[in-house]
Amino acid sequence: MSQRELVVLGTASQVPTAQRNHNGYALRWGGEVVLFDPGEGTQRQMIRAGISATDLTRIAITHFHGDHSLGLAGVVQRINLDRVPHPIDTYFPASGRRFFDNLCDATAYHRTVELRRWPITGPGALPAPGAPFEIAAARLDHPVEAFGYRLTEPDYRTIRPEALAELGLHGPLVGRLQREGEIDWQGRTVTLDEVSTLRRGQSFAFVMDTRLCPGARELAAGVDMLVIEATFVEADARLAAEHGHLTAGQAARIAAEAGARTLVLTHFSQRYPGLDQHLAEARREFGGEIVVAADLDRIPFPSRR
Repeated sequence: MSQRELVVLGTASQVPTAQRNHNGYALRWGGEVVLFDPGEGTQRQMIRAGISATDLTRIAITHFHGDHSLGLAGVVQRINLDRVPHPIDTYFPASGRRFFDNLCDATAYHRTVELRRWPITGPGALPAPGAPFEIAAARLDHPVEAFGYRLTEPDYRTIRPEALAELGLHGPLVGRLQREGEIDWQGRTVTLDEVSTLRRGQSFAFVMDTRLCPGARELAAGVDMLVIEATFVEADARLAAEHGHLTAGQAARIAAEAGARTLVLTHFSQRYPGLDQHLAEARREFGGEIVVAADLDRIPFPSRR
C-alpha cells in the first residue's frame, strides 16, 4: 500500500445504487487515515477496502445531509468496539452539532475511545494535534451549511550529501546545522540553504456539495490532489444550480483555474448509469490527470514536484 493514497469507499449522491455506495473517502497519509463524509454503508466498505477502525485518526464531515453522514453512527460504534488506542479528532460544521451528537449516540454501546470534537464556526485553520499536515476549512455554497477541507504539508528541506562531502561536514555537525540553520565551520559560516534543497509540501483538497463559489477555488489552489463532486453533466446545469451542486465541467474548471495537479471526480447522481459524459466534459476544461472515481478505487498521490 502506498504511503499516500485516497481510498474511495463510495461515489453515489443522495441514494446508493447497485454499483455505487453512499459517499465515503479514506485518505491515507503515512500513519494518518482521515475518513471524509462517511455515508450509509461506510463501515462495510472499509472492510472491503482493508481499512480497520484502528487505522482511523480523524473524521471530517462537510455537511449533514444523510449521504455524507449517516454512516457515522456505525463507524463510531466500531471504533469503540475495537478499542482504538488513540483519540479520534472529528471535524464538522458547528451548526450541525446536534446531528453529530445524535449520530454518535444513536444507540447504546460501551464508550472506550475519546472523540475530540472540533466544530467549525467559520473558515480558516483547524486544530490538528499530532498531524504531519495543517488542516483548513473554507465555506461552500449548499442549501445547508457546508465546509470543504484542505490538508497541507509544510515545506521542508532535504540535505544534499554531495554538498556536505564538498565541505567535509559529517556526524553531529549535520544535525546541529539542521536544528540551528547555520554553523561556524573552518573559519566561515555555513548555512542550511547551502547544503539542502527546499521541497514543497504536498496538499489535498476535499470539496463536496456546492455550487461554484470562492471557497471551492480557495481550497483547490495549487493542490496535488483535488477530490470534488461532479453530480451532474452540463445538460443538467440548471438542476445543479437549483440543488447546490456542480457539473463535471464546472468541477474541472475549478481545478484548471486553481492549478490542481490530479482531479478526482465523484458524487454522481443516480440518473447517470454511465460516466463517459462526465469524463468528456471534464477533459474539455482540465488538461491534467483526471480520475472518474469508482467504489474501492485506490488513487495514489502524484509524485513530489
